[in-house]
Amino acid sequence: MGNRQILHSIRTVFVVVLLTTAAFASSAKVIYSFSGGPDGQYPDTDLVMDKAGNIYGTAVQGGNHNIGAVWELSPSQGGWTETTLYSFTGGRDGGQPYKGVTLGPDGSIYGTAVVGGKGGACEDGCGVVYRLTNSGGKWKQSVIHNFTGPDGQGPGAGVTFDKKGNLYGMTPTGGPNGFGVIYRLKPRPDGTWKFTIIHAFTGGNDGVTGSAGRMILDKAGNLYGTATVGGKHGDGTVFKLKHTPTGWTLKTLYAFKGEPDGAFPYSGVIFDKAGNLYGVTYYDGEHEVGAVYQLSPQPGGGWKERVLHSFGDGPDGGSSTATLVFDNAGNLYGTTSEGGDAECNCGTIFKLTPGDNGTWTESTEYRFTGNPDAGVAYNGMVKDAAGNLYGVTVHGGNHNAGAVFQFVP
Repeated sequence: MGNRQILHSIRTVFVVVLLTTAAFASSAKVIYSFSGGPDGQYPDTDLVMDKAGNIYGTAVQGGNHNIGAVWELSPSQGGWTETTLYSFTGGRDGGQPYKGVTLGPDGSIYGTAVVGGKGGACEDGCGVVYRLTNSGGKWKQSVIHNFTGPDGQGPGAGVTFDKKGNLYGMTPTGGPNGFGVIYRLKPRPDGTWKFTIIHAFTGGNDGVTGSAGRMILDKAGNLYGTATVGGKHGDGTVFKLKHTPTGWTLKTLYAFKGEPDGAFPYSGVIFDKAGNLYGVTYYDGEHEVGAVYQLSPQPGGGWKERVLHSFGDGPDGGSSTATLVFDNAGNLYGTTSEGGDAECNCGTIFKLTPGDNGTWTESTEYRFTGNPDAGVAYNGMVKDAAGNLYGVTVHGGNHNAGAVFQFVP
C-alpha cells in the first residue's frame, strides 16, 4: 500500500471515529428493568434522589398485591440494586401510587395513592396521602389522610413541603364542586395532620382538574402549578396560589388557547433564576402534539407566554407530559411520550438550548426504541451531582414492564 493510500485510510478511519463520537455524544442506557412482579410494573413516576445518590419512585401496578409499590434504586459496584420498600394492598393503605414520592425533612417518604383508603363516596376508595418511616431498616406505612370525595378524590400528583413542614397537593376530581382541589396538610404535635382545602376548582376561569405535576413554591411561600383543562378557553391554565393573612387566593397566570400555544398541561412548571416559568403541553401547539412554553413576569403586572418549541410528532417527538429540568449550563431537558423512532414511536429525550436575543434551539438527544431499551416516558428527569440525568418509562426494559434509564448529556 502506497503512502497516499495509507493517508487516505487514516483519514477515513478518523472521519468514521469522529462521526461515531458525534452520534453518541449523548447516550441513554437502561439501569434497571422492572419484572412486573414484586418490584412493580408501569412506573408512571417522577423520580427523586437523596444526597447519597439513591433514587426513589413508585410503580402503579405490580408489587406483592399487583396494585403498586414504592421502590428504591441504590448505586452499587458495577450497577444498581433495587429494593421494594412497600407493596400496597388496595385496602385502607391505598393503591395505584402515581407520580412518585417526596423525601420529607424528617427522613420519611411521602406520597399519594389514587384508590383505597377507608370510607367515602368512592366504590374502590377515594385515595390517600401516605407516609413511609424507616425503623431499623424496615419501612412502615401509615395513612395521614383519607380522601372521602367532598374533600377530593383520586390524588395522582406528588406532594410538596414548605419550610414549616406543611404538605401541599392536588386532586383531579372531587371537592365541593367536583372539579378537584388544592389541599394542605399541617402536622400536629401529636403526630396527626390537619387537612384543609385551600382552593376548590370551580370549573370556570380558575381551571378544572389539578394536574399530575407537582406544585412548586417561591421564596414567599406562594404555590405555582397547572390545571389540565378549563380556564377561559377550556385548554388548561398555569396558576399562582398566594398566601394572604385571610387565606389563599388563586390567580390564573395564563389560560392556554390551543393552537398555536398549546393545550392540556399535564406536568408541572419550573423556575429559572430570573423568575420565568417553563413547562410543556400535551396537545396543540403548531402541530397539535404539544409544545414547550415560557411564562415571563411583566413589569406592569401579568405574565407573557411564548412557545419555545412546537413538537412535530416525528423524529423530535410529541405529546410530552414531563416536568422539565435545567442542566448546569442553563439548557432545558425533557422527554416526550410519543414520536422519535419511527418503528417504535416510543418517545424521545429533547434539549432546548438558549441563544442570542431570547431564542431557543431544540435538538433531539435520544430516541427510545422499546424493549429491551426504555420506551414511553410520561415523566421528566432528575439530575445528580455530576450532571447525569435519570428518568423512567412505563414500558420497555427487558420485560416490557418499564425501565429506569440514565442519560449522560
